[in-house]
Amino acid sequence: MAELATIARPYAEALFKASSSDLNSAAVWVEALQEIAKNPQLQQFSDNPNVTAVQVFDVIAGVAKVALPEMAKNFLRTVIENGRLSVLPEIAAQFQALKNAQSGSADAVVYSAFAIDSAALADLAATLEKRFARKLNVSVELQPELIGGIRVVVGDEVLDSSVKARLEQMKVALTA
Repeated sequence: MAELATIARPYAEALFKASSSDLNSAAVWVEALQEIAKNPQLQQFSDNPNVTAVQVFDVIAGVAKVALPEMAKNFLRTVIENGRLSVLPEIAAQFQALKNAQSGSADAVVYSAFAIDSAALADLAATLEKRFARKLNVSVELQPELIGGIRVVVGDEVLDSSVKARLEQMKVALTA
């Protein structure tokens, strides 16, 4: 994993510097490209020695859900020509980390057993921002195996108040 991070760092830093005038729009297309790059069929297609970099670029540009500005196209061409398509998700993660560091915010993923309505999510986000003492970009992912409650991941910090975690704690306490 450290190797991927090492390979991705120069790409992420170069992209960050090049798009410093409009980081938010760059973040949108980088996110879209990394979602496409995660596709195993695309990886297999791009690894085929009979397929050219232009063909891989055309496939990705064709399925992209967002309009790719010229900077995005040039960036994608560079990544493909250097054989780094598989590293694109890590490049996107490092780019997002650089963007967050500049704005003083962090990404927070809230895992919940049930869907959270927008009002409750806004209240939760405000509470979490006080708890973690920074601006958070909150996203929600459903995990029914939590049974109830939530689990919040902000960087390397985890706040777990799920029923599953409490049951595990009781199990450890009873068997000790």
